[in-house]
Amino acid sequence: MDFNEFYELALKLKNLPLPGEESHNKMSPQLRIQWLKNNRVQDANPKRAGVMALFYPDAEHETRLLLILRKVYQGVHSNQIGFPGGKVEQIDKDLMDTALRETHEEVGVLPNEVEVVKELSEVYIPPSNFLMRPFIGLYPNPRPFVKEDYEVESLVEVHLKDFMDDSNHIKEILTTSYAKNIDVPAFKLNGYTVWGATAMVLSEIKELLRQVL
Repeated sequence: MDFNEFYELALKLKNLPLPGEESHNKMSPQLRIQWLKNNRVQDANPKRAGVMALFYPDAEHETRLLLILRKVYQGVHSNQIGFPGGKVEQIDKDLMDTALRETHEEVGVLPNEVEVVKELSEVYIPPSNFLMRPFIGLYPNPRPFVKEDYEVESLVEVHLKDFMDDSNHIKEILTTSYAKNIDVPAFKLNGYTVWGATAMVLSEIKELLRQVL
């Protein structure tokens, strides 16, 4: 889809109710759903994070969504696909400020060049004890991305049509930080298996976009 057309339609997202937990559960392993039924997130005293789902035009002016591949490191999210973003710092005014700052640090996008059109439902991530707040941002006049080499292995630039294609919903047997060989719903995007909290956020975004596209 041409980005100008997408931009006008995406502005309608501002007034839509969030699908929330129902959309998250479509991409959640059963173990995670059961954990949330038996535990209160507040009791875990989670750390806070903000991330940005950034839509922008490519060289042909087709709409794309930016994801990143994390570096291999000693941590539960090593070598996983995610959104630009990260944990709250004292300098941040709010979680949207966190998401914009981290997006600037990780992929070089200036905060004042992003139009944030929607705050999404929070997602709790048990393995790292983070409560993540996602945002949808539009980046209509993109400059070349500048990858932060310490944390980001590569950029994953997903065509909107591939993201919206239901044939890219899959299930895989994966070993996670909390279980071995479990059946996990996921997206297959640009050859990568996208699962966990990122897939849950993508599920909510997709349900919202279906209402306007």
